[in-house]
Amino acid sequence: MTKKGKAYARAGVDVDLANKLKRDIGAFVRQTHGAQVLGKVGGFGGLFRATFPGVRDPVLVASMDGVGTKLKIAFAMDKHETVGVDLVNHCINDIAVLGARPLFFLDYIGCERLEPRVFQQLLRGLSRACREAGCALLGGETAQMPGMYHKGEYDLAGCIVGVVDRTKIIDGKNIKSGDVVLGLPSNGLHTNGYSLARKLLFEKMRLKPSSPLPGSTMTVGNELLRVHKNYQPVLSKLNSGVVKGLAHITGGGLIDNLPRILPANCDAIIETKSWRVPGVFQILQKNGSVDAKEMYQVFNMGIGMVAIVAERNAPRVMSILKAKRIGRIEHGTGKVRLKF
Repeated sequence: MTKKGKAYARAGVDVDLANKLKRDIGAFVRQTHGAQVLGKVGGFGGLFRATFPGVRDPVLVASMDGVGTKLKIAFAMDKHETVGVDLVNHCINDIAVLGARPLFFLDYIGCERLEPRVFQQLLRGLSRACREAGCALLGGETAQMPGMYHKGEYDLAGCIVGVVDRTKIIDGKNIKSGDVVLGLPSNGLHTNGYSLARKLLFEKMRLKPSSPLPGSTMTVGNELLRVHKNYQPVLSKLNSGVVKGLAHITGGGLIDNLPRILPANCDAIIETKSWRVPGVFQILQKNGSVDAKEMYQVFNMGIGMVAIVAERNAPRVMSILKAKRIGRIEHGTGKVRLKF
């Protein structure tokens, strides 16, 4: 080896640093492992023993997602743990709508070059969210790709696998006219609509991440980094069969996500005045002159998860989920109709 060091490191990929960081993550990862995880950390593949006590006909449910341009806020704030939590929670919600509980999670981090402090924050967030959800952080991939990313930036994606008893899959097929639409509150933007939000707040309104959000004591950056809620723990408190359909309100908002669970002969009528839309969405709509309908197609507007139940079950489910009645199901063609 010459004094100049390794050629690959000079090209921007420090393999030795990557190996050191991977050795150091063992503590974060092992905190999420239970008896079903086999093998050691750092193998070519993660091993998970497929035993599901109490599940008669286990069906695996898989999903993957990213955090989107919310990462730009993390870069600007130099705060990276929360987006790790966002990623895990988003993925958990996507399988929770089918009635599944999470088993294990895999992450992918692609970056311009590895920054140990940033990497550790991301892993801390991923590990924390997995631990809180009873989900194993089974493995992942970290790729250093100079020339693919701007300096100091990275991308983040994840894959989750869960399990549900086939007889308990929530698929919306029993939804019918007269059912009630319930909304569970969100915690801000969650992980959607950030391209528009950034354009309006930073370009049109000329705010900075450190600026106070108008009408609030919170800074713009902290508002935008609010963590995406995990709804699976509270949903798991409901008895099987009580909920007819669940929709995670992500990209596409109420307008595009609810039809994914509606039968072809049903419409969801949403009373938009039945809940208070959080101030951040009001600021975005007012200052961006965004059409009201488009707001409900880009943002969650304060509703992060929707549950559809029979009228007779609505009061009990509302109490357990701390949800609001935001609409009803009527005969239709599988669409969402907003009432302003």
